[in-house]
Amino acid sequence: MQHPISITSICSISPLGGSLEDIWQRYQNNAHCLSEKSFDQGKAWVGQLPSSVKLEIKALKNSDPLFKNLDPSVLYAIYTARKAVAQSGWIATDNFGINIGSSRGATELFEKYHAEFLKQGRAKTLSSPTTTLGNISSWVAHDLQTQGPEISHSITCSTALHALLNGVAWINSGMCDKFLVGGSEAPLTAFTVAQMQALKIYAPLSSQINESESGTADVYYPCRSLDLNKTGNSMVLGEAAAMACLEKGNSQKALATIIGVGYATELLEHNVSVSSDAKCFQRSMKMALGTLNPDAVDIIITHTPGTLKGDSSEINAIKTLFCNKIPALTTNKWKIGHSLGASGLLNVEMAVLMLQHQTFIPVPFIEEKKPERNKTIMVNAVGFGGNAVSILISK
Repeated sequence: MQHPISITSICSISPLGGSLEDIWQRYQNNAHCLSEKSFDQGKAWVGQLPSSVKLEIKALKNSDPLFKNLDPSVLYAIYTARKAVAQSGWIATDNFGINIGSSRGATELFEKYHAEFLKQGRAKTLSSPTTTLGNISSWVAHDLQTQGPEISHSITCSTALHALLNGVAWINSGMCDKFLVGGSEAPLTAFTVAQMQALKIYAPLSSQINESESGTADVYYPCRSLDLNKTGNSMVLGEAAAMACLEKGNSQKALATIIGVGYATELLEHNVSVSSDAKCFQRSMKMALGTLNPDAVDIIITHTPGTLKGDSSEINAIKTLFCNKIPALTTNKWKIGHSLGASGLLNVEMAVLMLQHQTFIPVPFIEEKKPERNKTIMVNAVGFGGNAVSILISK
């Protein structure tokens, strides 16, 4: 890091809600926000937006004739971007940049147009411009009437943290003083869920009672993210969008400060693999630390998607780097599911909230290790292909 970067606002919509107050309140209990949804191939566990947030997205869609043909992933981004920029007090003439990504992009709209093509033998007029990946940042820039650069990308599940990396790089280069970064994902479609099920990583439907490590019966948790004692894969898809406003230096209005960034890529063994000790995470975490002693990290918010290999490899990487003094570990995927390209920034939001409230958010079904301090938090994300990112955030 050449210079510290301030996070001056962060906004999201997810199964936790649409305001920081609601989100923090829902983090305070041990209930998950997952539900069963019916698809053509049957039911599956998913993390859906609350009905109140869905109504606001519907109102947004109906507020402008141009919005009626947009995919939910674009609408989610416009909605959260508006709130983030307003909270930071930015205006269009501030000439800030935009980098918003998505793993899947316009999934719902693409599937709809493709189904119509198979039935009618021709494509709808707007099928191309409304399903391209650059659609998200372009529409956000149009809505906010910005003058700065606009970037979209997909780096699978680490997309949002790569957007943050880009924002940091642009600011440190001196080409921009401010950057809006984030990720948006609307993956709760039949085909997307079926793809995850085909990989044999999706959580099975069940109503059985799980036994916690303490031996007491508790509620059934479909996603057992960070639980190294689980006997099967338990990933659950969730829909969400999250945006953060970044500003150069130590801003007086900062919610938290980015003090380190790291990234690395795993050498592929096959299309979805990472090594058993996640060398990509070892390198990204080490890079994020820089000259900082590993003991300075109080908490790590893990990527751990709830899969057997994914969870264990990241924990092995943490053990390798931090040796005998492992920071307190936590995650939010057991609660809201895996929102793919948006998930990394939801983790950043979780870190900001823990720093603000000086309260650790544990995982209810694993043995709890409370942090001795709550000052410096590392956030991890990785996607298919081993594209790891680690961000170090301080109060």
